[in-house]
Amino acid sequence: MNGLTGTRRLASPVRLALARQSGVHIDGAWWPHTGSVASELPELVEVLHRTLGEVVDIRVNWSPAEGQLDLDSILTGGRAVPGTKVGRPRLMLVAGRERSVKLLVVPCRTSLNLGALVMRCAAGMPVDAMVRGTPIFDTADRVLRIAQTESARWLAEAAATTATPETAGVSG
Repeated sequence: MNGLTGTRRLASPVRLALARQSGVHIDGAWWPHTGSVASELPELVEVLHRTLGEVVDIRVNWSPAEGQLDLDSILTGGRAVPGTKVGRPRLMLVAGRERSVKLLVVPCRTSLNLGALVMRCAAGMPVDAMVRGTPIFDTADRVLRIAQTESARWLAEAAATTATPETAGVSG
């Protein structure tokens, strides 16, 4: 998967936005085209290879049974159906030989405007002054803050897990 010798042209380019410098909690965002993250992962690795070097590890903060956070429901003020668990933001830590990044995974069904704005915010890219103060910007900002909080929780949990002798070397 990492023995990349050339690039292939994709019908749907990888939607990825990275910050110029790695931060503490979120370094950018990836927006898969479908709900099948596994099928799009090789293309993501290929794109990240240029920035990170050979990708040596990928960790996620979710299990296959967990639902995703619906970003558009935050925008519209929609509420979850009583009795259902609201998902948390999905994060992915991609470690390369030269650098690592933590990505917010934007749900594939997110509306175009919100998804693009969340990606810009996650990568620390400039946002037009006319967009700031709009409900969609407020939502993107809120999503990023929720993701940063989740990232801090995930890092603390991972540090606590790897600190115990019984779990040393276990990937999560």
